[in-house]
Amino acid sequence: LHAEAAISVGIILTRGSSLHDNIRAAILRFAHTRGVTCYDDLRPFGVEPTKRQETAVTRRMDSAKCDFTTAWSEVFCSDKFGQASTHWRKLEDRVRRGVGNPCPLLLIGIPEGVLTF
Repeated sequence: LHAEAAISVGIILTRGSSLHDNIRAAILRFAHTRGVTCYDDLRPFGVEPTKRQETAVTRRMDSAKCDFTTAWSEVFCSDKFGQASTHWRKLEDRVRRGVGNPCPLLLIGIPEGVLTF
């Protein structure tokens, strides 16, 4: 888009390193803070798991002998915040390889410290 003069600058907002490294603990803390113990407790937050996710949570509870809150938070994080999704380290690697050149880029990494529950 920069080469076609459609944009002058690119702004990318993603998880910073501290947020990416601690996202599992943060989601688990959220679930404990909000009293999440079943799927009904997630609905007020707009979370509607798929059948596949429900199956994965059940499997996790059985195999790891853990409670719903722990199993759900692990499955949720794997689905939404895994290594395949964009985060600061992946963004840094791409910029170092020259992806985006010659467009000026403003890169913002959200730190863990901004999370509140």
